[in-house]
Amino acid sequence: MTHIRVLALGLVALIALVGCSGIRAPVVQEDAPAAASADDPTSVNVIRIGAAVSETGKYSREGRDTRQGYGTWLEWVNNEYGGIDVAGKRYQVELVMYDDEGDPDTVARLVEQLISEDRVDFLLGPYSSSLTQSASAISEKYDKIMVEGNGASESLFERGFRNLFAVLTPAGNYTQSALKMLAEQGAQSVVIAYEDTAFPTSVAEGAQRWAKAYGLEVLGVETYPRDVADVSGIMAKFKEVEPDIFVGGGHFNDAILFIRAAKELDFNPKAMVITVGPSNPKLVQEVGADAEYVIGPTQWEASMGYEDEYFGTAAEYAARYEAQWGEPPTYQAAESTATALALQLAIEAAGALDTASVRDALREMDVVTFYGPINFDETGKNASKPMGATQVQDGEILVVAPGHAAVSDLRYPAPAWKDR
Repeated sequence: MTHIRVLALGLVALIALVGCSGIRAPVVQEDAPAAASADDPTSVNVIRIGAAVSETGKYSREGRDTRQGYGTWLEWVNNEYGGIDVAGKRYQVELVMYDDEGDPDTVARLVEQLISEDRVDFLLGPYSSSLTQSASAISEKYDKIMVEGNGASESLFERGFRNLFAVLTPAGNYTQSALKMLAEQGAQSVVIAYEDTAFPTSVAEGAQRWAKAYGLEVLGVETYPRDVADVSGIMAKFKEVEPDIFVGGGHFNDAILFIRAAKELDFNPKAMVITVGPSNPKLVQEVGADAEYVIGPTQWEASMGYEDEYFGTAAEYAARYEAQWGEPPTYQAAESTATALALQLAIEAAGALDTASVRDALREMDVVTFYGPINFDETGKNASKPMGATQVQDGEILVVAPGHAAVSDLRYPAPAWKDR
């Protein structure tokens, strides 16, 4: 298990990356600085924030993006912004992080440790709906606020929790922009495969709902277990019904399996819509030209027209992130930075650090950030933010929907594998 506790810059596990980007190494503290006092004028005010995020396990890729997104905010808020302003006092932020190993039981245990032993003031979420479900149950038990950006399943917000807030668009809306666009292009049918866990289930339920809304016939729906290693059986079954659209609901590794199986079986839907993977440049690195024409829902892209007074435009945020980490941000990274920013803005609006005051400020929040609008509904979901869609075109990930955010036209239908 990896334990990371840092104040000021970055994440201990990623010192090498920080060094490569020309940013000085972080200050590592095993004990939080004491609060400022008249007896010790050199001490500083500190807000301690905790998070359990995957460094190893199934979600290690996305976990890395999440940790780096938090680290981008941490460096900015402490060293450029001057710390969080609480009723005129500036507080430095200490971020305490553990590796949850992609395991729901581990994340629950670590969140309890963060609260009971590390005495954190607030929590940021892990990656994935299943881990967020476990983590938020513990935060609710102890009446600790958890703001998150990587658990999109609607089921998270159907439990009556008061302390869970999510900046991202809910999973049920992930495929809306893509399916609407494809229906307008003449697509008539769809098949859906999804992992039998919380987030993909919400994606699939939403896809069926949007398919009906846009007049698309659902020809088949198939589930598969977590950590599946082969989806060939599902793809072979779908090939027989010749759908116009394939929808795959899962995570990064699933996207690779879907694409490779489709090519191997010569399964040729006119469009492939796959969650998580297609918006990540690493997918193109993994499967090369086979990623061409694949469509992916996206929470955020650097080309979108969002802007705030903290990180500037979406493009300026992307440039900052790449300078710090040596690679462009995925939307998981951007939404993680936005998660921490939302917590900061709520603390500042509350002018206090108690749960009730900050919770009220989150409920009243209505802001536009570099990541997009944030306005929480009564359940804690972000009620304001639309979902986008990207397509891999000539090796680039380009926004194709919604229209006001698009930087390229959709390429449809995709040619058969033999013609690419």
